[in-house]
Amino acid sequence: MDFSLRAADVHDCKDIFRMMRELSEYEKVQTKITQKDLEEDGFGTTPLFSGIIAEVPEHLKTKEGHTKIGYSLYFYSWSSISGKVVYMEDLYVMPEFRGKGIGKALMSKVAQVGLAAGCSQLNFTVLDWNKSSLDFYYRQGCFNFSAQSGYQLLRCEGEALEKLAQP
Repeated sequence: MDFSLRAADVHDCKDIFRMMRELSEYEKVQTKITQKDLEEDGFGTTPLFSGIIAEVPEHLKTKEGHTKIGYSLYFYSWSSISGKVVYMEDLYVMPEFRGKGIGKALMSKVAQVGLAAGCSQLNFTVLDWNKSSLDFYYRQGCFNFSAQSGYQLLRCEGEALEKLAQP
């Protein structure tokens, strides 16, 4: 399939946000951010993440007229055990373009960027019920770190976070 990848910029936020809503609908979660948050947090004075866009040529656009058909968002983290880490927050390809190598290319690009930055790991999460995504990631050589390591991802949010932040 004819597609290209490039670094995302602020002009892509409308399409990234559209696809983020599609992803959150599929994952049965509600996104709490706005397109403005995406613009400011990704492309403002202190960017918190970077992105990659997958595009198809005009003649392959969707019936709705979209040529931006996939994206990945990532950011850098650090581990006291392994040092620099790249974290892939999202990997999404519109359903009609799946199975054509676009998701693999997006993930490969995040891996390339991470290795170029000196990262030793690519981390991400996937829902336990999303068998097709799990199978895809396993085919890429990924493994379930939490199942093998004994580590559990914990979260503190909302009122609990507010309470925790009190002196």
